[in-house]
Amino acid sequence: MSQTNGREATEGIRLQKVLAQAGLASRRASEIMIDEGRVEVNGRVVTGQGMRVDPERDTIRVDGARIPTRRRHMYLVLNKPRGVVSTMDDPAGRETLARYVPRHQRLYHVGRLDADTEGLIILTNDGEFAHRLAHPSFRVRKTYLVEAEGLMDDKVLHRLERGLRLEDGPIRPDKVRLVSRGPSHTLVRITLHSGRNRIVRRMMDSVGHPVRRLARIGIGPIRLGDLASGGARELTHEELGALLDLVRM
Repeated sequence: MSQTNGREATEGIRLQKVLAQAGLASRRASEIMIDEGRVEVNGRVVTGQGMRVDPERDTIRVDGARIPTRRRHMYLVLNKPRGVVSTMDDPAGRETLARYVPRHQRLYHVGRLDADTEGLIILTNDGEFAHRLAHPSFRVRKTYLVEAEGLMDDKVLHRLERGLRLEDGPIRPDKVRLVSRGPSHTLVRITLHSGRNRIVRRMMDSVGHPVRRLARIGIGPIRLGDLASGGARELTHEELGALLDLVRM
């Protein structure tokens, strides 16, 4: 280890260097933001140059937004295709997530989807982050686009909004929004924080409108957007910062 790296490991890294390494701005531009009082470390506005921080421990914000510093972990968004099982290896030989992610990385998937459900999965090799994001105590909301059989009237939509009692207990979504109606199907957007098995499909069965097609389009502040089926991308700095705040890391 070089003398400089050894000193940084024990004393921390200059704040402007950390901001530059995070891809936010050049070191000079970072110094200007510090002078303007736009940078906070652990809830306190930085008032001068030369402060040293620990990128793995300190919480840094610019203009109130969390800035994830350069991290040793990988954070990916994958648009899981229909028919793919939510695992990296399947003894039955079915297609898995491994086809769509870097093979040299051992990644955890956050939020399992059944084989017939497509859409957003977050993959990471940060075990603590994955655990927190999946844990029910953090109440992370998931948003689904549901194509249901039949023409759902307003009465059925209100039943969904008020909540249902299923065989494993009551469930009430955070939000239900009608997207469109057709002669033989209805498109609905449902947001809920429950992670119970096949919960959306069971809700729709309960109101007499089984799922034709189901896609998860959001996890917390992360949106699937126009990411193609089977496509993967890294979380943006803004997305990762928002998730780190959400799970209090």
